Amino acid sequence: MTLTELWCDRCGAEASVPHEACASARALEPPRYCAHCRRRMKVQVVPAGWSAVCVEHGEIRG
Repeated sequence: MTLTELWCDRCGAEASVPHEACASARALEPPRYCAHCRRRMKVQVVPAGWSAVCVEHGEIRG
């Protein structure tokens, strides 16, 4: 987690508390919330990977 990641990208809760279940689930799932602003992202999963788009912070891929 960097200083700008204030929110958990899986459940949307504060990132200052440990999220062991979220961390283990993120090995298999794309993020659902923007870690910077807590907005729900538009996620698309394809056989080659995934992309998640925040209207404020743009796209990330995995």
